[in-house]
Amino acid sequence: MKNDISQKQPPLGDGKSMAGNPIPVEASLGARLRNYFLAGILVTAPIGITFYLAWIFIDFVDGQVTPLLPAKYNPETYLTYGLPGLGLLIVIVVLILIGALTAGFVGHAFTRASERVLARMPVIRSVYGAVKQVLETVLAQQSKAFREAVLVEYPRRGIWAIAFITGRTEGEVQNITKEEVINIFLPTTPNPTSGFLLFVPKKELVPLSMTVEEAIKMVISGGIVTPPDRRPEEERKRPVVAAATFEELDILREGERAPVLVPKGFEVNRNEDT
Repeated sequence: MKNDISQKQPPLGDGKSMAGNPIPVEASLGARLRNYFLAGILVTAPIGITFYLAWIFIDFVDGQVTPLLPAKYNPETYLTYGLPGLGLLIVIVVLILIGALTAGFVGHAFTRASERVLARMPVIRSVYGAVKQVLETVLAQQSKAFREAVLVEYPRRGIWAIAFITGRTEGEVQNITKEEVINIFLPTTPNPTSGFLLFVPKKELVPLSMTVEEAIKMVISGGIVTPPDRRPEEERKRPVVAAATFEELDILREGERAPVLVPKGFEVNRNEDT
C-alpha cells in the first residue's frame, strides 16, 4: 500500500510536469514580449525617422535664412525662444512671390535678360541649362516622367528588372535606331536616386499595373515589400513573358566575337584553314 502511494505522480495543473519539473511558461512570455518589441519598432521607426529627417531639413533652412532677417523684423529678437520653421516659411513665401512676379511682362523680360547673361558664361551656362531642363521635365504638370513602371530584360536576356519610363527617345539616338525606342531609368537598390539611362525598343518593354510609388517601394526594399497583383483573375493566370527560349540556347563566339545563338549540344565544325 505504501508503495502505491509513493508511486503516485503529482496532479496536472499544479505548475509541474509529470517529471516534477516546472512548465516553461517564461519561454512563451518572452516570445510574446519579443514580438511586441518588434511590432513597436515597426510602428515607431518609420514615423520617428521621418520626423527626424524633416526636423534636420527645417533646422538647416532656419539656420540659413533666419540670420538674414534684420533684428527689428526678426520675431526671435522679442521672444525668449526660437520659432521652428520660420526660415522655411519665409522661403515658401519668397518663392511664391518670385513665381507671381515672373508670370508678368516685367518678370518675363527679366528672366530672358538673365538667361542671355548666363548663356555667355562658359561653364555656368552648361550647368544652368542642364539644371533647368531637368527641373522643367520633373516639375512640369504635363510631364510623363516617372509615370509608368515597366519590366525590362537587364543585364541580360532572361533576367528582369523594374524600370521607369522617362519619355520617348528623340533626336540622334532615335534617328540612328531602326526600332522605336523609349527612354527608361533603371534604378539601383536600395538607393533609387542612382541608376542607368537605357534606350530600349518599345516592343521589349512589359508594362506593369502597379503604381510608380509601389514599384519604388519594391526597389528600395529589395523585393521585401511586394505590391499585390490587382489585375483580373484571368490575366493573372496568363503569363506574358518567358525566358525558356534562352535557356535552351548557347552563345557561339565567332572569330569576330559576334554572339550567335545556337541550340545546346549543336556541334560546329571549325576549319582552321579558312
